[in-house]
Amino acid sequence: MAPAITLAADKLSAANTGFMLICSALVLIMTPGLAFFYGGMVRVKSTLNMLMMSFISIGIVTILWVLYGFSLAFGTDKGSLIGWTSDFVGFSGIGSGDLWDGYTIPIYVFAVFQLMFAIITPALISGALADRVKFTAWCLFVALWATIVYFPVAHWVWGTGGWAFDLGVIDFAGGTAVHINAGAAALGVILVIGKRVGFKKDPMRPHSLPLVMLGAGLLWFGWFGFNAGSWLGNDDGVGALMFLNTQIATAAAMLAWLAYEKIRHGAFTTLGAASGAVAGLVAITPSGGAVSPLGAIAVGAIAGVLCAMAVGLKYKFGYDDSLDVVGVHLVGGVVGSLLVGFFASGKGQSEVEGLFYGGGLDQFWKQCAGVFAVLGYSLVASAILAFLIDKTIGMRVTEDEEVAGIDQAEHAETAYDFSGTGGGAGFTSSPTPAEGIAKKVDA
Repeated sequence: MAPAITLAADKLSAANTGFMLICSALVLIMTPGLAFFYGGMVRVKSTLNMLMMSFISIGIVTILWVLYGFSLAFGTDKGSLIGWTSDFVGFSGIGSGDLWDGYTIPIYVFAVFQLMFAIITPALISGALADRVKFTAWCLFVALWATIVYFPVAHWVWGTGGWAFDLGVIDFAGGTAVHINAGAAALGVILVIGKRVGFKKDPMRPHSLPLVMLGAGLLWFGWFGFNAGSWLGNDDGVGALMFLNTQIATAAAMLAWLAYEKIRHGAFTTLGAASGAVAGLVAITPSGGAVSPLGAIAVGAIAGVLCAMAVGLKYKFGYDDSLDVVGVHLVGGVVGSLLVGFFASGKGQSEVEGLFYGGGLDQFWKQCAGVFAVLGYSLVASAILAFLIDKTIGMRVTEDEEVAGIDQAEHAETAYDFSGTGGGAGFTSSPTPAEGIAKKVDA
C-alpha cells in the first residue's frame, strides 16, 4: 500500500478478488489471536477483560468504518491531511462491480481489507493498559481514537494525496499507520493514567504461556494476509516477495531475541520466543516489499535484539507498559520503517534504493519524516483523549476493583471456573448475571 507501481485495471480479476477476500479473513483472525496473546500474558483475574478489549474493537470500528471511516481514510484528498467522498459514507454510492481505482478488485473488497487493519490497530493499544481501565472508558477511547487518529493517519500514509504518500514514505503494510501509531498511543495513554497497583513490587507474571503461544501462532498465520495482501493483487510477484520476507524476518527476530535473552538472562523463554516473533512481524511490515530476503534477515535480527532491549526500559523510566506494546510495536515499527532507508534493494515494490544499495540517505530522511510525524501526532492526541475521558467519565477502575480483579468488576465473570472440579482452591467464580436471574426464577 506504499507508493508503488500502479497496475492497469479495466476489469475485475476473480483471482485477485478471491485472494484479497482470503487475506481479509486472515487479517481479521489476527484480532482474536491478539486477544489470546495478551490474555495469556496477564494474571488470571484480568484474562477476560484483556480478551474483551481486543474483541470489542471488531464491533466498534466496523460500524464507524461503514458510517464515515472509509471515507475519511480513503476518500478524495482534502489538503493532504484527510479524505472525504460522500459516496463512501454508509457505502451508499458504491456498486458491487465498482473497482478500486487502478486495481482489479472491487471497492468493497478493498474497503473490507482495510477495515481489518482499522480494527486491530486500536486493539494493539490495549496491551499497555492491562488491569486498570474501565471497559466503558475503553470503548469510548476506541471510537474517538479511531476517528481522530487512525483514520487521518491512514490517509496520510496510504491515501492518494496524503502528504506521506506523496512524499514517498514507504510503508508497505503498516509500520507507521498501525504499529508506530498504536505504540505511541499506548505510551500517551499510560503517561496519563499511571501505573498498576503494585507495579515493580508485586509479581505480574503471565498466567498461561500456552495461551500466549496460541495467540502468537494465530498472529503469525494471519500476518501473511496482513502483509502479502497489502499489494492488492498477485500479478507481479511483489506480494510473493512480501510473503517470503514475512516468514524470514519473523524467524530471524525470534532467534535473535532468544539469543539476546540467553546471553542477558541465562535462559531461552517461551515468552521470549513469542515476543521475538511478533517483533519480527512488526519490523518487516513496512519494509518487506522493499528489501531482499537477505535484507529481511537483517531487519528481523536487528529488530529482535533492539525490541528485547527496549522492553526493559519501562522499569528504568517508570512507565507501566503492561504487555510491552511500546517496546515491541513502537520500537519495532520505528526500526522496520527506518531500515528501509538502508536496505531497500530497488528490486521489489519500487526502484527506490537504500544507503547500502547506492541510494544515499534520501529515502532514510523520508522515512524519518513519516515515522516521527505519526509518532508525535499519535502520542499527543492519544494523551489528550485519555486526559479528557479521565476527567469526565473516569478512565480507571477503583484501586479495590483492580486488586480484587477487573474481570469481576467489569464483566461479572472469571476466566476459569474450578468450582466443580474439587481442586480449585484459590479460584472462585461468582454467578454471571444470567445465572443470577435463573436462580431467582427457580426460587
